Amino acid sequence: MTCEKSEFLKADGTRRVVITGMGAISPAGTGVDALWNAVYSGKQCIAPITRFDASGFAGSLAAEVPNFDAAACGMSKKEARRFALFVQYAIAASEEAWAQAGIDMETEDATRAACVWGSGIGGLEEFQRGCDTLSQKGPKRVNPLFIPTMIENMAAGNLSIRFGLKADCLSIVTACATGTHCVGEAYRLIRHGYADVALAGGSEESISPICLAGFGNLGATSKSTDPAAASMPFDVNRGGFVPGEGAGALVLESLEHAVARGANILAEVAGFGSTSDAYHMTAPEPSGEGAVRAMRQALAEGGFTPDDLGHLNAHGTSTHANDAMESAALKALVGEERAADVPVTSVKGSIGHTLGAAGALEAIVCALSVANDCVPPTAGTREIDPECGVNVPLEPIEGYKQKVALSNSLGFGGHNGSLALSPFAGK
Repeated sequence: MTCEKSEFLKADGTRRVVITGMGAISPAGTGVDALWNAVYSGKQCIAPITRFDASGFAGSLAAEVPNFDAAACGMSKKEARRFALFVQYAIAASEEAWAQAGIDMETEDATRAACVWGSGIGGLEEFQRGCDTLSQKGPKRVNPLFIPTMIENMAAGNLSIRFGLKADCLSIVTACATGTHCVGEAYRLIRHGYADVALAGGSEESISPICLAGFGNLGATSKSTDPAAASMPFDVNRGGFVPGEGAGALVLESLEHAVARGANILAEVAGFGSTSDAYHMTAPEPSGEGAVRAMRQALAEGGFTPDDLGHLNAHGTSTHANDAMESAALKALVGEERAADVPVTSVKGSIGHTLGAAGALEAIVCALSVANDCVPPTAGTREIDPECGVNVPLEPIEGYKQKVALSNSLGFGGHNGSLALSPFAGK
């Protein structure tokens, strides 16, 4: 693979950024292949909660990671004991992504390699365990490693240590938009010359009593007892999201760096948009104005217009407010007529809502979609809500070449993030 020097740069002189590695721990299992096969086949990875007795909770279903084995993912027994589950998920997904990228830090400048990783909530199990110990046994019995085990930035810190990444080490928390903002910030670091390589993503261990009680009492989660009818993005009968867990990891590089070392390029991060609703703590702004601005920003950075949009990998939570708002946002972006044709898909129909990990896992699916000229279906959806009025494919769309797709994440607090992902034109 060869590129002219000018092809390494965007029209504004900033650097082009590509994806060279991806890794996933998800309710579909371990690895990107498991994630992709589940989403593309429309498999729903949702079942009754096994971690605890959920009989008294508002919802009894979740999308748990099955059969996770820290040792099989490269961690020692000591590490597995000392790392919170969200950190374990982060390491496992990152090991896969790093191996696929094939980066040898012995030959790299570590001060040019960054880590941007977040979690929406962090180490919930350790938090709950610490609070129980404090109330039952007193302060002297609380684990001295309580804080460095449970706080959100420990995934980023441990990943930087593990892979020897000495540029920026950042942990971004924007609720359900965390994963997207981490990938977007890593893209910006590379685009503007602060790093050549970055490990980016998000992880979450959300299947815990305190988390599900909080979401359930807020009225955000599905009360369905039928796994097949629990997560139904854009469906007329949707009734809330299904909590999920896991991690998504992406290795980003400047195009010049990737070409110089002969890397296999999977897709291109063409743009990133980030905005705030400045509206409400939990509810999205109904018109979708903030989401529209984020999508426009992402497309413009890639040199695209809304007419170039191939498909939307929507936030698509299966809540009434989100899906209606996101549909309105798409119509505002591309117009009512075209919005009826642009495919809109949601990964959450298959693997639930993985919160801080969602944006990273969905970026992986979106990148694979544009790279393979296809659009996955939305599992769980049966009858599209006329109020939404968007084109939600119920079967895979194949042979569908696209210039660019958008992957959206929208978080509590009014955080909006949108990634523009393109097939790599140099292949």
